Amino acid sequence: MSAVDIPGLGDQIANLTLKQAKELSDYIKEKYGIEPAAGGAVMMAPAAAGPAAVVEQTEFDVVMTSFGEKKLDVVKVAKNLTGLSLMDAKKLVEAVPAKIKEKVSKEDAAKVKAELEAVGATVELK
Repeated sequence: MSAVDIPGLGDQIANLTLKQAKELSDYIKEKYGIEPAAGGAVMMAPAAAGPAAVVEQTEFDVVMTSFGEKKLDVVKVAKNLTGLSLMDAKKLVEAVPAKIKEKVSKEDAAKVKAELEAVGATVELK
């Protein structure tokens, strides 16, 4: 393989007309599977057109978005779930949206959500 004159090649590419640039782009895409990405960067085409791998979420955050009408009951449940003092649990509940638990399993997150919803809170799993 012979040495490539990179500055010369760059100058040639920079001096192409729009029509020539389009022809070059089409040729490189067809011949090598490479196409320009947004912003002009070159991007390789995917090797195989198989389905994308779906990664199942294994850790969840339990986020309370509303404490509902029974704030005291929600504070008590939050206290028991988090191990916080009554005062800290009250502050947590009043700071909605608030993370009650972080990075817990799907089963644990569902249990925490059910306990909070049983006393009137609105909860999301993220």
